[in-house]
Amino acid sequence: MSAIGRAIWFIESHFASDISLEEIAEAAGLSRFHLSRVFGLVTGYSISAYIRARRLSGAAQSLADGSSSILAVALEAGYGSHEAFTRAFREQFGVTPETVRKQGHLGNIELTEPIRMDDTRLLKLDPPRFEDSPALLLAGLGETYAYGRTEGIPSLWQRFNTHFGNIRGQKGNIAYGVCSQNDSEAGSFHYMAAVEIDDAGALPAGFTTIKLPKQRYAVFLHRGHISSIATTAHRIFGTWLPESGLQHGETPDLIERYDERFDPHSGMGVVEMWIPIKP
Repeated sequence: MSAIGRAIWFIESHFASDISLEEIAEAAGLSRFHLSRVFGLVTGYSISAYIRARRLSGAAQSLADGSSSILAVALEAGYGSHEAFTRAFREQFGVTPETVRKQGHLGNIELTEPIRMDDTRLLKLDPPRFEDSPALLLAGLGETYAYGRTEGIPSLWQRFNTHFGNIRGQKGNIAYGVCSQNDSEAGSFHYMAAVEIDDAGALPAGFTTIKLPKQRYAVFLHRGHISSIATTAHRIFGTWLPESGLQHGETPDLIERYDERFDPHSGMGVVEMWIPIKP
């Protein structure tokens, strides 16, 4: 993935908290000066403007969904007062937060969506190992995404990571990204950021569960930055699986397994990609 792609991934994974230009530059592998210049040339945004627009876009969605407290939304977006938030919101969208909350929709404002950076490099795919896994009960946060429009996944992980390690019944310190078909909408898939749990008791708000059957998996390794994991997936499903003589299992499409070899802060490391295989 390009340096700007790494920078965008880092921003999308951390924009809900205070992040510095130094942290973004380190994630991108560039100097602060070079990143600031190149980011604007490639994306059309300054880094600060992009972060502000993404935070305010999230705030606008919360207001349209009926959030009862504008101040709470303002604080979550990084503003210390109702007045400062209203001023920034009006500058960004041309309307006030009160207007968006009252109207309950976003039809008259333009949100800033995550920037998509394509990476078509051909990477080397090592042969898989094969594992027989017991049934797994997973719990986490899920969203539906269009194929080819996965830029929102890092922010899903950002929300999920605030719960990681404090989920009732959590087993171990391994996180899972579960991709599965979405029957209700053509051209899309469901993605869940999850952990294994021992029972489906009290879970954080918004969490759902999924039970995966006992089955056999082909396990591949994705190395490097997480922003290029789609390239590894494309090689697995587009090249390896058709040539392997094996058949894909019924569910899920793919499991990403994040253990101690992956650094969620930088996005670098090793991710295991588990593909269910029919016996």
